[in-house]
Amino acid sequence: MEYVCRRLRQAKYGENFAGDCVLRDLRGKAVFAAQRKKGPLGGITLIAAHVDTPRLDFKQRPLVEQAGVVQAKTHYYGGIRKYQWLARPLALHGVIVRENGEKTPVTMGEKADEPVFCIADLLPHLAQKQVGQKVNEAFEAEKLNVILAHNPRTANRRTGGKQDEKNWGSVREHLLVLLHAKYGICEEDMITAELQAVPAGPARFIGFDRALVGGYGQDDRICVFAALEAMLQAKPGARSRVIIFWDKEEIGSEGATGAASRFFEYCVEKFTQGMRTSVSEIFLNSRALSADVQAALDPDFQELHEKQNAALLGYGPCFSKFTGSRGKFGASEADAEYFASLRGMLNTKGIPWQAAELGKVDQGGGGTVALFLAAYGMQVIDFGPPVLSMHSPFELASCADLWFTVEAYKAFLET
Repeated sequence: MEYVCRRLRQAKYGENFAGDCVLRDLRGKAVFAAQRKKGPLGGITLIAAHVDTPRLDFKQRPLVEQAGVVQAKTHYYGGIRKYQWLARPLALHGVIVRENGEKTPVTMGEKADEPVFCIADLLPHLAQKQVGQKVNEAFEAEKLNVILAHNPRTANRRTGGKQDEKNWGSVREHLLVLLHAKYGICEEDMITAELQAVPAGPARFIGFDRALVGGYGQDDRICVFAALEAMLQAKPGARSRVIIFWDKEEIGSEGATGAASRFFEYCVEKFTQGMRTSVSEIFLNSRALSADVQAALDPDFQELHEKQNAALLGYGPCFSKFTGSRGKFGASEADAEYFASLRGMLNTKGIPWQAAELGKVDQGGGGTVALFLAAYGMQVIDFGPPVLSMHSPFELASCADLWFTVEAYKAFLET
């Protein structure tokens, strides 16, 4: 989110809602940005995406020392497959807030010279019972404990040339000394901190041809990136345009910074203050894209997709006319007229696109922020690039799809 706000401020977006380019940041977790069209405001053109991703959040009292190591207890966030987070480098991100209100940002494990963290996996020699269990039983959430330290604190460690084990402190004590030295915090500060473990390392090109990009969090930050670039590059259009990036989508969009909150409504009210058109009428006359990724046809699990209605990597961004699961429960479904108008727009621009649904009828499904926009009566449809290994620590997307997603979002804002 820091990157988003920095790019927008560099483009002269400011906090003044009376200005032509408006930016409102909600506690670093949700962002509203708008570009005003001169004259009456009948409706807005909107692209909405979410910035949150599956991760491992530290518990309020995370530190535990056992078997000679200190670990952090975690509570997973969003839909993960637990085994994918074992035996891999992890980085720590977040913020520590002391009782006087001072904030200390934490980023550790992303630079080449920084240590990383990990969750140990069970060796195959002792896993005879585990390999016979169901996946959801074999990997317990309470064992997703991140290793933080191993070296004990020592005081007068050597006496007469010999190690004096009586004066050895605990690993936990030593870790707290290190944390205080680096961040100026005590253990109680961790209770109110927001710390999370995520896969460490940068995104990388995949394959000899470099046609794919792999990395953590492409659902949905690839759409955040594309929408931001489109907003900054698009030529002036016939309507005022808005992008909004929400938090909490992966856990239902609830909370003050999620799509179920009134943050969007508040920002539009401020943006349209003094105009004769009511906010409700503006919503009814608005058109939106729910910028979210679609599941690409997996070459090794094709049987889980209905191939005629599956998204393929490299064939352009993908429309999802409806969301929900099974019998479209919990769905937001776009009008045929709106879908057709977007199809015509892309065809006119020569931008490739496809349409798909998430897996076979009784095997797939999911939700996005689209239904929260549809609640205002506006036209909305899900539209974004397909990805492989969705919700894994290393998701894959086509570079061509990303390019054309930016072009499609730009065309949408300009139309």
